[in-house]
Amino acid sequence: MNVTRSVFFFVLAGLLEIGGGYLMWLWLREKWAWWVGTLGAFVIILYGVVPTFQPANFGRVYAAYGGVFVILSILWGWWIDGVKPDVWDILGGGICILGVSVIMYAPRS
Repeated sequence: MNVTRSVFFFVLAGLLEIGGGYLMWLWLREKWAWWVGTLGAFVIILYGVVPTFQPANFGRVYAAYGGVFVILSILWGWWIDGVKPDVWDILGGGICILGVSVIMYAPRS
């Protein structure tokens, strides 16, 4: 398995899911234009495609992706919304990345 390629697809999927969800949030919660929500829906559809490029099975990919999503959500909140992660966010994120590493990249027989 090419770990660099796998990580790339995890990050891309996360940015698409969070970005699409954020656009939907802006449309519905912040009353932005309808086309922002439409763009968000399209981006979320792209998110659904990207994980299919992972080499592992569906359950493993989506289980590991959950941890990537947690990390990217914390970073998104920090960079986009200006909410600095606290020690518990960082600890929880570290635990998630450890779980992702075990699920996806541990040697298998």
